[in-house]
Amino acid sequence: MLRAFRDAFRIPDLQRKIVFTLLLLAVYRLGSTIPTPGVNTAALSQATSGGLFGLISMISGGNLSQFSIFALGVLPYITASIVIQLMTTTIPALEKLSKEGEEGRKKINQFTRYSAVALGAVQALFFSLFVTSNAAYVAVGWTPGLFTVLVMVLTQVAGIAFTMWIGERITEVGIGNGISLIITVGIISAYPREIAATAQLFRTDQVQLLSLLAFIAIILVTIAGIVYVYQGERRVPVTYARARGGAPTAAAGSASAAKSQGAGQATWLPIKVNQAGVIPVIFASAMLIIPNLIASATATRAPGVSAWLNSNLVFGQPLYILLEATLIFGFTYLYNSVQFDPKRIAEQLREAGGFIPGVRPGTPTTEYLGNISSRLSLWGAIFLVVLTVIPQIVQRITGITTFQFSGTGLLIIVGVALETLKQLEAQLTVRRYDGFISKGRIRGRLNN
Repeated sequence: MLRAFRDAFRIPDLQRKIVFTLLLLAVYRLGSTIPTPGVNTAALSQATSGGLFGLISMISGGNLSQFSIFALGVLPYITASIVIQLMTTTIPALEKLSKEGEEGRKKINQFTRYSAVALGAVQALFFSLFVTSNAAYVAVGWTPGLFTVLVMVLTQVAGIAFTMWIGERITEVGIGNGISLIITVGIISAYPREIAATAQLFRTDQVQLLSLLAFIAIILVTIAGIVYVYQGERRVPVTYARARGGAPTAAAGSASAAKSQGAGQATWLPIKVNQAGVIPVIFASAMLIIPNLIASATATRAPGVSAWLNSNLVFGQPLYILLEATLIFGFTYLYNSVQFDPKRIAEQLREAGGFIPGVRPGTPTTEYLGNISSRLSLWGAIFLVVLTVIPQIVQRITGITTFQFSGTGLLIIVGVALETLKQLEAQLTVRRYDGFISKGRIRGRLNN
């Protein structure tokens, strides 16, 4: 890994991409320190330092606790992307656009941006109502009212649009994975402060050495488990009746490492264990924040409902954990069904002259791939639920609450790091290949 990053800095083109990416991320982090007008950041930071708001703040890049101009971050864009992907499989017009190549993709991306802004405006309205519902969260000199809510909503909508622009520029001009890198940088930026606070607890004997060592060991084991599961895949063997240059491409990945067998070709179709990544957890968290916002908005009008929501649907409570696990399971299967379509894969294999040994083409192949995907989705959902529940149990046992140990955050960091590494290695391979071709052409001209 370190060698790939070192080689990337030696190539001027990649070096410019990396510097450009770092500059845009620095601009994003600078905007994360600018609070939204009319907000008492000190009081709000204490109110949203833990629990559900703490998790959403981590996913949004660590901005919600300060309610900065980028408080919602890329969360509306992620939610809108998932919704558009689900609608693509159900609405014929969107499905037709998805098959029109680059132009269709641009139009779908445009719809996603508009949807993200609209969804972000609704979320910003709920957050603004939460802030203005308590006078302690409003800055001195501001009167909680319609004007204050309007200013907060407009600021957040502008921040969402600018954040999407930064992410797209990193993806197109930088090293890629713009939206994911924004989330990762936001998560990592909080680690130095949290590590210092945890060290202070240890120096003041508020945390025992054994608890601290166990806490660190569990984090390392979690990281190792994430890497193992993230790269885990089921390789379905595929044989082609005739030789061909490429391999079928599925949502789970493209086939590779083919070896020739006579006139045909044998390869495999990889299906990842965790096909959905961290998307189900993010989407479940986005859904579970709605009851909390409703409880805050109805604190005076319906105190009974608000009290029940605050006592049962709170981060760490059994009902909350059960509902979160159920949502993660549901969104994992739903997202995987959109990303990996067994019927489409079976049709592509049949058109390319490929088949799975021992399985007939057509409907049997569809059922075979569907069964494999369902079993892997089950284990992927269990993996995500464990990553979500374990940190809550570990923090309660060790008593270390200053460090926001989140399996979701570690999954994002590890996943983005591995994907960024793959992109750098791919770009290095392309440039080495181009260099080899250029040298061959020069030698050919000299020989002629």
